Amino acid sequence: MSRFSANNKNIHNGNVTKGPVDTGSVKTGVLLCNLGTPDAPTASALRSYLREFLSDPRVVEIPKFIWMIILHGIILRIRPAKSAKLYESIWTEQGSPLLSISKDQQVKVAAQIAEQYGDDVEVVIAMRYGNPGITQALQNMQAKGVNKIIVLPLYPQYAGPTTGSTFDAITKEIQQWRWVPSLHFISSYHDHPGYINALSNSISEHIEQHGKPDKLVFSYHGMPKLFHTNGDPYYCFCHKTTRLVVEQLGLTESDYQLTFQSRFGKAEWLKPYTDNCLSEFATQGIKKVAVISPAFSVDCLETLEELEVESRKVFIDAGGEQFNYIKALNDRDDHIDAIVELIKPHI
Repeated sequence: MSRFSANNKNIHNGNVTKGPVDTGSVKTGVLLCNLGTPDAPTASALRSYLREFLSDPRVVEIPKFIWMIILHGIILRIRPAKSAKLYESIWTEQGSPLLSISKDQQVKVAAQIAEQYGDDVEVVIAMRYGNPGITQALQNMQAKGVNKIIVLPLYPQYAGPTTGSTFDAITKEIQQWRWVPSLHFISSYHDHPGYINALSNSISEHIEQHGKPDKLVFSYHGMPKLFHTNGDPYYCFCHKTTRLVVEQLGLTESDYQLTFQSRFGKAEWLKPYTDNCLSEFATQGIKKVAVISPAFSVDCLETLEELEVESRKVFIDAGGEQFNYIKALNDRDDHIDAIVELIKPHI
């Protein structure tokens, strides 16, 4: 597809000419990135995946020498088998839910992009850890002559351990290239109207089907408090996403609660904690809750097992009566529309 009009005036060999100048085709690559998944729900696969994930200095900010002793001496000896059982509980015939749903997203985004821009744009998915990896995806683009790359990490709220780490992996590979392509890195979309609209729609549809809960819980993935203290904007972005959705839905302060899940280790993490809040709600007479996790663009272990199973048990065991999990946006049409709208300005 030509990027030039036949009526444009262009400089060629020192002369003003009419018509297109052959500069080679402009090939654009769109890289949709997510965190990653083990290749299988087995201890050996989890050991490999966790080794890569937990060796990232963006994820664990402990002096490397000390952390490597802890990681290899304790964690990688104990955690893989336990995590494998959890992954096995959510594994499907298509494999990892995160990977299979990401593939569905890629197909739908690619179809919309192709309809508007033809074959000049290639859309692929890549995982920060595990397969398909970022390095291989970029090298495949390079081999196909891609000279403009748009990267969209599918983490709505920027955080160093997710979006920042993705940027590290992208630039580490491209630093090896002689011809550096144009690069557009979309670092956050926590307040993008399309994303907020998709979240609001998913909640409205849930309420229409199941009724209004006594409390709507916005449960975001947790982060050590020290990261926020040192300048990571994730905490603030989570609050802004919640505020925008609440405003669009017309909710009052007593209708909802923002919380953080998935804490690990003994350090203080962002508060309030999801499990503590759910337990307290039940003891306060709140019998019906609905939980949504806006930080996840795709359902995965943290939503399908941690929220749907573990958090449900916490609430019910404390005296709650009805617990509903509102699915991640996954490949909903309004979510795909939002992703495409994020990409289009850079094409």
